[in-house]
Amino acid sequence: METSRTSGATGTARGAGRDGAGTDGPRRAGPLIVTEDLELLDDLLRLCAAAGVEPQVDHRVPDRRATWTDPPLVLIGDDVAVRCRGAVRRPGTLLVGRDRDDPGLWRLAVEIGAESVLSLPDAESLLVDRLADAAEGADRAALTVGVLGGRGGAGASTLACGLALAAARAGHRTLLVDGDPLGGGLDVLLGGEREQGRRWPDFAASKGRLAGGALEESLPSVRGVRVLSWGRDAVAPVPPEAVRSVLAAARRRGGAVVVDLPRGADPSVTEALAQLDLGLLVVPGELRAVAAAHRMVSTIGPVVRDLRAVVRGPYAAGLDERWVADALRLPLVGELPYDPGIVTDQDAGVPPGAEPRGPLGRFCAAFWERVGGEA
Repeated sequence: METSRTSGATGTARGAGRDGAGTDGPRRAGPLIVTEDLELLDDLLRLCAAAGVEPQVDHRVPDRRATWTDPPLVLIGDDVAVRCRGAVRRPGTLLVGRDRDDPGLWRLAVEIGAESVLSLPDAESLLVDRLADAAEGADRAALTVGVLGGRGGAGASTLACGLALAAARAGHRTLLVDGDPLGGGLDVLLGGEREQGRRWPDFAASKGRLAGGALEESLPSVRGVRVLSWGRDAVAPVPPEAVRSVLAAARRRGGAVVVDLPRGADPSVTEALAQLDLGLLVVPGELRAVAAAHRMVSTIGPVVRDLRAVVRGPYAAGLDERWVADALRLPLVGELPYDPGIVTDQDAGVPPGAEPRGPLGRFCAAFWERVGGEA
């Protein structure tokens, strides 16, 4: 059963505070600040520093067009906004002032093409987030795919690894997240357990905003995939707030995020489920597995915005992949092909899906061809 059949529509749903990790590392490309108000300039420079970006500063619209159009954001002080009338309109223009009740500011914002008016100090947190988001540079949030087993031993981790490797081969920035603290470790499955980098326990105290670039650079890289897994020590709980911070930072980087999730619904797992664009439930073709998967669907279905079935054989008499998906009332992604070489490859240190021409590799490549346009 080496066919690699996929079906179903593309998942297109999108959903993507701050802590010290957000300011680590080198400064990134920052905004253009246009103001003559020294007090306002001091505040904006302070907020840029908090976001980890290095701004350009001018007292008027620059003569050089690229200086105006190239920065990810332009922050215009209310003191010079009148002089910005007639400037080339560009996305990412914000009018910044202190008097939020001044109706004239809103008229000026319309005249200069500003997206919004931000009043300090009330909007400081929002502005820091906008600065950091713009500096991340991703055009859109990562397509975040979660993989769960309909029953124990269904092959969810195997599929998660295969999907991550296929996404990396397709040229996507790829992060593989191990969401199962009691599993064997996805870094081990990929052969990267000796690679240096941060693991989940290092992020347990994270709250609010993490910088996506700093997160990515801190993680081990294995075969072109950044991997967030667990250490070899006793498992320490990672609170939902940390899961939210880490996954939100990963999503802001763009590309593909693949999350291997356990069969459970504790608050941290529920938080991860809520971050998914697409959930894949791996279900073996047997009645007991379908019964177990049905309970999973009833538990996680209300949380995952788009849940679909991936079915694998061998099948009990009278069952096939379509029957299983219909029984679960889930859209069918496809049949996960039987790959007799996976066990042998793992014994030899070759991760599942590492061979692009193998059954699993072909299945995962076909999956990304369907939905990878969002990655």
